[in-house]
Amino acid sequence: MRIAVWYREKMGGAAAARPELERLRADARAGKLSRLVVFRIDRLSRGGIRATLAILEELKGHGVEVETIADGFSLGGPHGDMVVAALAWAAQMERAAIGERICAARTRIAAAGGAWGRPARVNDIEQARIRKLHREGRSVRAIAIALKIPRATVGKVLSRKGTYAGPTVAPAKPARSKVAGVRLN
Repeated sequence: MRIAVWYREKMGGAAAARPELERLRADARAGKLSRLVVFRIDRLSRGGIRATLAILEELKGHGVEVETIADGFSLGGPHGDMVVAALAWAAQMERAAIGERICAARTRIAAAGGAWGRPARVNDIEQARIRKLHREGRSVRAIAIALKIPRATVGKVLSRKGTYAGPTVAPAKPARSKVAGVRLN
């Protein structure tokens, strides 16, 4: 089997508006697809039974045969809807379990006195150095280059203490009219 077109989605399967899914649907409507191969049915949708069945019905209505690699079930025939419903239910339950695990991790980290999210890019000493350089008159860009950190990070550090109001904008130069090649006598 030769695959002619790849659809790679970066958004989660539960999201309703997914650009690659919309492109897939548009290609199906245009008759560009005859067969869709997905790794597992939950890669197509994790929005529950109705959402998954709606996508599959739309594809089937446009003559697209859907095939899964890892699930090991045929989605065609009279039993196909029941198999899809069971797989979609399992995908929805997995999505709920992921949410529960994230909530438990947040609670556990907060109880231990930790902070949720990415670790800070700069520590307290580096933040003090950024503020000192800014008080000395260095620009955000110059500080970022000197400390080898992104400008956005420097701006965030400075905005936390109210020491930075954003980049200064030079006043606009008055517009000059340009007329070339005209000689007035």
